[in-house]
Amino acid sequence: MERNKKNDKKNVNGPVIDIGIFTADKIMVEFKGGYRSNDDGRGYSGLVEFTAEEIEGEIKIVPSDKQNSSFIIKGVLIGKGFHWERPEDQEFRGIFKIVPETGQITAVNCIHLEDYLKSVISSEMNAGAHPESLKAHAVISRSWLMSQLKSKAKPELTSIPVCTDTEIIKWFDREAHDNYDVCADDHCQRYQGITKVYMSQAVEAVEATRGVVLTYGGEVCDARYSKCCGGISENYENVWENNPRQYLRAVSDSPTPEHPHPDTEEKLKEWIDSSPDVFCNVADKEILSRILNDYDTETDDFFRWKVEYGQYELSELLKNRTGVDFGTVTGIIPVERGDSGRIIRLEIIGSERTMTIGKELFIRQALSESHLYSSAFYVDKTETPDGMRFILHGAGWGHGVGLCQIGAAAMAEKGYGYKKILEHYYPDAIVENIY
Repeated sequence: MERNKKNDKKNVNGPVIDIGIFTADKIMVEFKGGYRSNDDGRGYSGLVEFTAEEIEGEIKIVPSDKQNSSFIIKGVLIGKGFHWERPEDQEFRGIFKIVPETGQITAVNCIHLEDYLKSVISSEMNAGAHPESLKAHAVISRSWLMSQLKSKAKPELTSIPVCTDTEIIKWFDREAHDNYDVCADDHCQRYQGITKVYMSQAVEAVEATRGVVLTYGGEVCDARYSKCCGGISENYENVWENNPRQYLRAVSDSPTPEHPHPDTEEKLKEWIDSSPDVFCNVADKEILSRILNDYDTETDDFFRWKVEYGQYELSELLKNRTGVDFGTVTGIIPVERGDSGRIIRLEIIGSERTMTIGKELFIRQALSESHLYSSAFYVDKTETPDGMRFILHGAGWGHGVGLCQIGAAAMAEKGYGYKKILEHYYPDAIVENIY
């Protein structure tokens, strides 16, 4: 369903937002073009080092030429905590701020929302992807951010994390940032300035959907998304707080509206061991190269994957990642699964203690040095001369809630328009122009 509002010409670029780029003890920045401090009028050009020891208060540095001036932040850490983590030099336009933060300093970029989106959709995905896929991503990225800005003063959660001697159940949502609106990494949305942006396709996708968001019940949707759902998306409440959202519920990633809910362990194994005809089951490397950015193409087993651990290796991993000494681990058993097969609660059996952990991200963190691709997996246990081995057979990449980025891009390649893509992943949501 679609509804339109008359554009507010005074606000066609959206609000100005502050994006936290990088936090460190010292930050190197190369200024290209004229920049000057708002406070003392000091000019900045060339390579400048900012250190936490020297910065006492916020410094705001404004470009004299908004169109042509830019700054490069050296060694920005991207993919923090994930398997693709690495430093990267990144270039930005707009206002530059340095903000003191708990003994360190944070580089902040201030820019209009619509300009921010031109980077986000080509940082999250390849800007060479199909135009309809880019338009869909522009709408959900705009929606997510508008929703976060409105709910920055968060209401009380409807469920409280559990931490007892037998159970640790917690989730990781977007904590409010005190000194900026959103961060630039996967914790919020990938934003890499003009490093990977200003290809014509990205600009055109944002311009074509300017001010367009998803709404439900008169509110802008908190439009979540992940890299690859594995064939079925997941319900919001199975990943975050126990507060179901009608537009964030499990859907089959195929033209068929009903999904084959793997409601038993046997069905789940059959589902993961199969190669279902769903949108995100993309093996064509040429299509993937148009969909994914360079560092994402390094991950080629995201739809179905396998991870193996020896008994001692797994026991040490769980101890290091959870802070709990289970002793020698003898079993990891799913207790509760969501509609997509993602594990919500997982029992870990050890010689020292047995404990249940959840939700999905905590499980993924516990079972990997970085992050397991997803919590949609089953476990095979085998005996070897060197002890027990645990083999995890899994599906998908990410939490699986909302839009599936690989699936959406594949839908566009098959001829679906961006509104049909949004309708598929966000049931009952309305496409609406709010400025």
